[in-house]
Amino acid sequence: MKNVIEINHLTKTYGNARGITDISFNVEEGEIFGFIGPNGAGKSTTIRTLLSLIYPTSGSAKIFGKDCIEFAPEIKKEIGYLPSEVFYYDNMRVMELLKYSASFYKKDCTKRIKELAEIMDLDLTKKIDDLSLGNKKKVGIVQGLLHEPKLIILDEPTSGLDPLMQQRFFELLEAEHKKGATVLFSSHILTEVQRLCDRVAIIKEGEIVAVEKISTLQENNYKKFKIHTKAALDDNYFNLAGVSNLVVNKDTVSFLFRGNLNSVMKKISDVEIANVWIDEPDLEEIFMHYYVKEA
Repeated sequence: MKNVIEINHLTKTYGNARGITDISFNVEEGEIFGFIGPNGAGKSTTIRTLLSLIYPTSGSAKIFGKDCIEFAPEIKKEIGYLPSEVFYYDNMRVMELLKYSASFYKKDCTKRIKELAEIMDLDLTKKIDDLSLGNKKKVGIVQGLLHEPKLIILDEPTSGLDPLMQQRFFELLEAEHKKGATVLFSSHILTEVQRLCDRVAIIKEGEIVAVEKISTLQENNYKKFKIHTKAALDDNYFNLAGVSNLVVNKDTVSFLFRGNLNSVMKKISDVEIANVWIDEPDLEEIFMHYYVKEA
């Protein structure tokens, strides 16, 4: 499988302020790739650098095998991009704006615009200035997809959309994926990533901390423990290799565990247990494992 996106040691600094540092990952043709991290982690900076909207301090990026800076105009004809915040000419009507956008691709997108507007329940006759935040985001979605791009790059795409529109948007994205589009999906909402993506890159404070398959993040080597003991335990009793997210509250202990279960079961067997629960953790809890602050 060939790569649609190749990012190699990409770094962007803003003087003394943190940007991104040594970012590397690939997105394969035809996959939906998640890019996850909290607000301010560096997701938007990475995407803007990838799109040559800002230039890197060092490192490189390729889309469709071509350098993102050298071949930027050519590459962008095949990309649909939805930024985290959308801004438009307020006095234009929605249809005028979308036709203006379509003119850059030198193709008649009128039929496609109407199809997308119907799916997203968008009124094409309204002025941009009269639209709510959610409807402006719908305009951005239609604008990003009207030319049927090969690569769709989405930065926090559901912010401002109500639950019904989010559902329609996911269905629309899945339909584009089935037609062959590759998707880079940036979000801090893990349930969205869990639903849509094949693999994810996790970014923390401007650096990639993991690139994993969703199935790997959720596989059985992670277990979620909650233990109710008959007497209070020392706070460090379950401070073992493989334990994370440890919370001790008198006679109740909870944690995530990854590793050989025998080691943790031996520790449990040495105390008086009132009750014990062992479950599969959700993606949110696994994700937070990567964000545990060092003491």
